[in-house]
Amino acid sequence: MTLWFRAYDSDTDTWSYFELDDEEWALRQVDLRGPRRQPVTAASLAEIFAIHGRGDFAAMTTYDQRYGVLTEGCLRGWQEEEESAAEITLAEFESVWAAAREVLDADRTEETAAGG
Repeated sequence: MTLWFRAYDSDTDTWSYFELDDEEWALRQVDLRGPRRQPVTAASLAEIFAIHGRGDFAAMTTYDQRYGVLTEGCLRGWQEEEESAAEITLAEFESVWAAAREVLDADRTEETAAGG
């Protein structure tokens, strides 16, 4: 059963949103940092596997720079460890995911247009 939750890390002022599989490994992750909740991560395990499957190191580097790095390992026990952790709905996760991807894609488009 897929599970969605969010957690706040006060040390980095980051809200993290996770989509977990049956074994509580991250399938997708969004990180929003700072008071303006700027997206810094919107990574997908399926996308990462597809790039790895092609053996394209340059594409993986580009992906990591654009969408950040997905948390590795099992997140089992997130409920006990995170004071601010709370389960969320699929709809809430999808809304945050779509908004983060839009910003990160726009940021990349602007960099490319500027010659970066």
